Amino acid sequence: MTTVDPNCGVAHGAPAAEATGRVLVAVFASPVAEVLCRWAPELGFRTVLLDPDPARGAEVTGFAGPDGDLADADADVVVTDHHRPELGEVLRDALARPVRWVGVMGNPRHEGPHVAALAALGVPPEDVARVHRPIGLDIGSRTPPEIAVSTLAGLLADRAGRSGGFAHGTT
Repeated sequence: MTTVDPNCGVAHGAPAAEATGRVLVAVFASPVAEVLCRWAPELGFRTVLLDPDPARGAEVTGFAGPDGDLADADADVVVTDHHRPELGEVLRDALARPVRWVGVMGNPRHEGPHVAALAALGVPPEDVARVHRPIGLDIGSRTPPEIAVSTLAGLLADRAGRSGGFAHGTT
């Protein structure tokens, strides 16, 4: 009896698996957040746009959203602007929740501004170390869509227990 790989069926038009129940919380209204919120549902994520400035048109202004706590163990928090003055407070609030993953966009050649912002707020170093930076797979992304693809690919690899990239396992 031949076993059929379910991924092969999807490639040939079979329906994909249902959503995973994971939540992608895109923090700060930005061009990258807009693309993440548009594409992530296709990959099984429920998306929420969080911005503490209500004038920016986000769905919620904090991690306790209108439907309850947004930042649970199935939440992936992606901070899409590391220049905002609220960076430290937003990250502190995310790290205080049982979120699964937290990441901040930024150049890996420079220390992220989140480190000093969190230290100034008294966040313990072990919590600061939970923040991934940069986010996504290293594909040389520069534009908002490229950054979103990189980020989503990294989250998918993490969700599947993979490192990402072209080194494929045999499972």
